[in-house]
Amino acid sequence: MKALLLREIKSFFGSPIGYLVIAIFLLLNGLFLWVFEGDFNILNSGFADLSPFFTISPWILIFLIPAVTMRSFSDEKKQGTIELLFTKPLSVWEIVNGKFFGALILIVLAILPTIIYVMVISYFGNPEGNIDMGSTLGSYFGLLFLIAGYTAIGVFTSTLSDNQIVAFIISVFVCFLFYFGFEGVANYIGNLKGFVSSLGMDYHFKSMSRGVIDTRDVIYFISITVLFLSLTVYKLKALKG
Repeated sequence: MKALLLREIKSFFGSPIGYLVIAIFLLLNGLFLWVFEGDFNILNSGFADLSPFFTISPWILIFLIPAVTMRSFSDEKKQGTIELLFTKPLSVWEIVNGKFFGALILIVLAILPTIIYVMVISYFGNPEGNIDMGSTLGSYFGLLFLIAGYTAIGVFTSTLSDNQIVAFIISVFVCFLFYFGFEGVANYIGNLKGFVSSLGMDYHFKSMSRGVIDTRDVIYFISITVLFLSLTVYKLKALKG
């Protein structure tokens, strides 16, 4: 699996994809948080916290992560190299994990530079260091789990078509459904509103953003990630015959 993982990472950074993903993520967040006027501008908010970053990042990642994962298996199917992949001394789970962790590491690398935001806000806060580190760390922790869920969804949807654009569109839709869809539907449901909301990623991400890591939130994100990775394995085994 290690060889496949390294191959995936090299493929990302051996082409403009890896650099574009990191640059686009940082550029969009930087513009919304520090340049554009609006509710997300930290300088105009008057509060020393990163809540605007954790509000817009999940929406940016809904499009960015599918753009990274859409080629995971759809490209292999289109070029006919998926049969070659099956001949390697790797189990299907190892192949899926190699693809998954390759994409996950790339997205995490895009997140890491945003730690500078924490340092800047802490330094310029009044008084200096006036930032809720518990909430910030919880939000970063939640964002990592959210990224894992999005990535697992993206890897799975890449097995559904040999067309990368189709895989991208399906992935965006499923990520949107799991992040906001349940919350949106819950607004039209009476007694079951709380239960339906708890099925969505947004509910658990916001819970972790409060700075309290609840095992129910962790189990939810792990379950979503394992579910879609399992579906990916099932789909590949069907292709393998």
